Amino acid sequence: MAKLIVISGDERQEFELAAFNTIGRHPDNTIQILDRIISKEHAQIQRLPDGRFMLRDLRSLNGTFIRGERIGEHFFSDGDEVTMGSTRLLFVDKPQQEEPLHRVTIAPGFTDSHIRQKIQASSTDFLAEKQIQDEKVLRRDYERLRIGHELARAVGSELDLEKLLPKILDKAFELVGADRGAILLLDDKGEMVPRYVKTRSARSDANIVLSRTVMQEVMNNKAAVLSSDATMDSRFSGAHSIIMQGIRSTMTLPLLYGNELLGIMHLDSLFTSNAFTDKDLQICTGMAAQAAIAIQNARLASRIEKEAQTRAQISRLIPPSVVEQVVKGELTIEKGGRVNEITMLFSDIRGFTTMSDGRDPVEVVHTLNEYFEVMVDILFQYTGTLDKFVGDEIIGLFGAPIPIPDAPFKAVSCAMSMLQALEEFNRTRAAEKQPAIRIGIGINTGAVITGSIGSTRALQYTAIGGPMNVASRLVNLASAGEIIIADSTYRHVADRIDAVELPPVKVKGVAAELKVYRVVGLRPQRGPNPMDWSGPTNA
Repeated sequence: MAKLIVISGDERQEFELAAFNTIGRHPDNTIQILDRIISKEHAQIQRLPDGRFMLRDLRSLNGTFIRGERIGEHFFSDGDEVTMGSTRLLFVDKPQQEEPLHRVTIAPGFTDSHIRQKIQASSTDFLAEKQIQDEKVLRRDYERLRIGHELARAVGSELDLEKLLPKILDKAFELVGADRGAILLLDDKGEMVPRYVKTRSARSDANIVLSRTVMQEVMNNKAAVLSSDATMDSRFSGAHSIIMQGIRSTMTLPLLYGNELLGIMHLDSLFTSNAFTDKDLQICTGMAAQAAIAIQNARLASRIEKEAQTRAQISRLIPPSVVEQVVKGELTIEKGGRVNEITMLFSDIRGFTTMSDGRDPVEVVHTLNEYFEVMVDILFQYTGTLDKFVGDEIIGLFGAPIPIPDAPFKAVSCAMSMLQALEEFNRTRAAEKQPAIRIGIGINTGAVITGSIGSTRALQYTAIGGPMNVASRLVNLASAGEIIIADSTYRHVADRIDAVELPPVKVKGVAAELKVYRVVGLRPQRGPNPMDWSGPTNA
């Protein structure tokens, strides 16, 4: 599996690469690097259909370098080293430790009569002290406890599955005379997939052929299985997967978390007759149970990490306060909808088609992303919800999916802040000899249906209704730098804004002419709390 090793000073971190990865200082990146020389969104890594990974610099200020040369795009090769600011990144594909995984084969094996010993999971329970009559049982249970303690110390704090599995097999090799070992885990399809292989020495053949019969015994009955002297016992005449390797002893153990089978651990000996005893099987069964707990903990940690990434992605659409309510179950966004009175804000770039004509599409997308970054941050500051992007248009909702106090005024205040932030944004563009971006904004308030619409596979939260159509018409009336609001919004904010009434307009889909206003500014704030009127929320 491809990884990116990030080396910054004395700190070293490893990241498994997904199909799409972003790199930068901003916490929403899949790989966040706290290096002040690195841009907020510095670069991205994408896995192509042919399996290769491509690095693309996102027009970062200080650049991305490979072998001292600044690059725009680069197809990764194993071992490539990238420099961003004072940070080094090493691309690693198909680490050597994963190569033996391709040498594990599951083949028809021997029948149940060839199994020398099996131990059911329930037999690993400890007896009460008063029930122990045999000293051997006492010694066996002590050994199980000792090994469980050692294993817990070795793997208890390890939450990276790729590092955990080698530690489990290392400990197993310390306890028994195994020459080879393998851990297989169940995948999403219920199939056993090799995840880690270990051999004791170069003499040990890394090509492991596992008996399908034994695996089924372990999986179906959740029982640990021991077989011995496979090459010397006449009963193994049909056990091709055993004889072809000259295996003298094998142990196959279930990795059980409660009653849930996570996978199996296989150990075998090629050179020693009766290498494994019944005691070994008892001890390793307890060890496998302990290993299963560690594996489950690692999986849960990975799931939590993915949920955190999902939370960050959701946070790109709706304010963080709303995200927390969704995650906690306090707010359910279901398919369908309900009628709510909300305020809708439509913002559109003026002359964007002309501005984009003849420009590189990559540059156009980069410009839009920078612009959206600024505008959406402001939208969230005022507790607005991002409905969608439509080309260069932004649609924001105030009062959905949860009601907010004074939604119309928050929408107007948000629009004013957007225009102010755009002036600062354009000063930066002017310094880079880029044309200024100008926007018009339309705002309306009314009762619409809000909720999730779509198919069973894909849902989108949105608002539908006549007032949405009116807002989309108002934004078309607004010239560059103008905020046009409908009378339905003006009635809520009239005493707190300065506005100029415009001639009534005829809007498609509405019979009567609409009274509309151009917002000039916000009046001085009154009251003990200046945030009561125009300030953004802390959401």
